[in-house]
Formats: sequence, structure tokens, C-alpha cells
Amino acid sequence: MNSIDKTDNRTILAYAAAMWLACALVASNASANDVRSETVKFADLDVKTSAGVQALYGRIHAAARRVCEQPSGEQQAVRSCVAKAESDAVAKVNLPLLTAFYQGKTGIQPPAIIASR
Repeated sequence: MNSIDKTDNRTILAYAAAMWLACALVASNASANDVRSETVKFADLDVKTSAGVQALYGRIHAAARRVCEQPSGEQQAVRSCVAKAESDAVAKVNLPLLTAFYQGKTGIQPPAIIASR
């Protein structure tokens, strides 16, 4: 084997080691910052009616509770998480009736959606 082949092999091994290390760091950060989510489907609901909006909010609330459950049982952390998850979901759905229902129920204004290019 000539010196060029040895250098190429070392370079490949160095890149492989660096990639392995980067993957290990990303995996450890992902597990440390585990962000949970759940999709709430509502195509079956008539969201132009108050009954449909109430049903959708019920689904959002239930999903937020499931996503925010904590084994430690810290109720304040769970309530804070649920409030943020609901607010974000209501903003993302962006239905005026749902936003009004949410504001009436919680007194909280969901974050505004800002268009960007």
C-alpha cells in the first residue's frame, strides 16, 4: 500500500469518527430535550358551529394533557405546559370561532400568527 492510500484511509476513518461523534451528540441532546407532540384531527367536525368548536377544543385539551404528563407529577409544570400547548394549537389552527371560544374559556390571548416569506 502506498502512502497516498494510507492517507486516504486515515482521512476516511477520521471523517467516520467525527460523524459518529456528531451523531452521538445529537442523539444525546434529542433525548435530553425530548419534545413531545400529538396531531389533533378535526376534519370530521363542523368548526363553523359552536358544538364543533367545543369538540375541537376538547380534543386539543385532551392532547395537551397527554403530551404534558410528567412522571414526577409536578402539577404546576403540567398546567403551564398544557396552557402553552393549547395556546400554540389554537393559534396554529387559526379559526376565529375557536380563538374566541378559547379566549372566553381561559381569558388568554393565543399568540398571533405572523406571515413570513
